[in-house]
Amino acid sequence: MKEKLISPSLLSADFSHLGRDVEIMNASGADYLHIDIMDGVFVPNISYGMPVLDSINKCASKPLDVHLMIVEPERYIDRFVELGADILTIHAEATHHLHRAVQMIKAKGVQAGVSINPATPVSVLEDIICDVDWVLIMSVNPGFGGQKFIENTYAKIARLREMIEKSGSKARIEIDGGVNGDNASKLFDAGADMLVAGNYVFRHENPSRAIEILKGL
Repeated sequence: MKEKLISPSLLSADFSHLGRDVEIMNASGADYLHIDIMDGVFVPNISYGMPVLDSINKCASKPLDVHLMIVEPERYIDRFVELGADILTIHAEATHHLHRAVQMIKAKGVQAGVSINPATPVSVLEDIICDVDWVLIMSVNPGFGGQKFIENTYAKIARLREMIEKSGSKARIEIDGGVNGDNASKLFDAGADMLVAGNYVFRHENPSRAIEILKGL
């Protein structure tokens, strides 16, 4: 049976008690901690920056799944790796030199991911699919938590899964946006390997139980 991975998004954590929420995730069945870095340019919002990521890394026992929603991400690859990224994901739409940026990440010895927005077709990944470890499909428009899941995501997963299998790529599929207990099983069945969940986990009365529900336990 394929492993079902969950990466809770700390963007939905309580920032006034961030260390506490990280410790809750440390003790849970979470597989990664998802960190959204936003610059207010690529997306219409600003999240936390490098000092906060450094603090998270010091108290996290789970590997860090760092998602750069920033323009020209190649300028900061070295720094985010230094700050503890285990997966470093950049947007295909945010750089003119995607292949070069992916190779920069891989040269640092961490897993390289490429993300695509809801309106970006998976076909843009054809010439990079064998070089990446993860493809992150945005199932909402990036920038804010709590948005409604875009139903076309299922078809997009199917197209990406077909591309991966035909190319012989070992890339895995991650889904970010609107994930909850109602659609998690369907997303895994469609071909997803890992789901990012923010509000569903951190607004649940028992975040650890929410993760179990997403995994179908």
